[in-house]
Amino acid sequence: MGSVDSAEELAVGVAQRAGFDADDVMKIGMAVRESMVNAVVHGNRYNSNKKVRFSVANNRERFTVRIADEGDGFDFSHLPDPLSPENLMCTSGRGIFLVRSFMDEFQIRHLEPAGTEVTLVKYMVFK
Repeated sequence: MGSVDSAEELAVGVAQRAGFDADDVMKIGMAVRESMVNAVVHGNRYNSNKKVRFSVANNRERFTVRIADEGDGFDFSHLPDPLSPENLMCTSGRGIFLVRSFMDEFQIRHLEPAGTEVTLVKYMVFK
């Protein structure tokens, strides 16, 4: 899981240099960590022959992270609601919910021939 730590550190460093405040840097770091863990654990299922692609970019308007796995994918329309009473005590199932709450945009798409890619965006807003 060293790739998870490396991706988080890289994204946090870029976010800090871009001028995000400490709260936004923390949210970006947590969103990247959750997304990377999802790619390694749920996407690639710990298969060392499968790779996770990670990129981070920013400009004056937006900070963008893309994470893609080589897994079989899943049906995005059937994600369980982590806030429903039957799911409150579950030990997993909150990752995408958290990522959506921490970032300004969250997109997910199937890749061909296999894999899933998520795009995380935080807007550059300076006070």
